[in-house]
Amino acid sequence: MDEAQQFIDEMAAKRGYVLPYHKMMAKHDFAVLKAANNLVNAAYLDKRTLDPKVKELLFVTSLASMRATKGHIQAHIRVGLDLGLTPQEILEALEIVLPEAGVVAFQSAFEAWAEVVGAEGVEPTIKVHGSGEKSA
Repeated sequence: MDEAQQFIDEMAAKRGYVLPYHKMMAKHDFAVLKAANNLVNAAYLDKRTLDPKVKELLFVTSLASMRATKGHIQAHIRVGLDLGLTPQEILEALEIVLPEAGVVAFQSAFEAWAEVVGAEGVEPTIKVHGSGEKSA
C-alpha cells in the first residue's frame, strides 16, 4: 500500500469521514494535505480540554457560518451523532448561526441537517404558488 493510500485510510479511521478534497490532495499534493492535517489534528482531533461533542457542535456551527459545502457539514453532523449528540442538540447549535451569519447560511446548514436526520416538515393544506419554496 502506498503512503498516500495509507494516510487516507488512517484519516478515515480517525475522523470517521474523508472529504473529496482530501482524496484529491492525497494524489496531487500529498505534502500540503499532510501539513493541513497536522493543524486539524492539533486543533480538533487530538485530546485536549474540550469534549469531542462540544468540538463537533463548534465545527458544525462554524462550517454553517462559513457556508461550507453540504457534504462537509453533513460529515460533522454524522460524527456528532456517532458521538451521541441528539439531532435536537445539533439543530440548536445550528440555530445560533441565525443572528450572526443570517438566514441563508442557516438554511443551507439546516437542509444538510434535515437530510442526515431524516427530518420532515408540515405541509400546507392550502394551495401555494411557485416552486413550493417560500421566502423567509
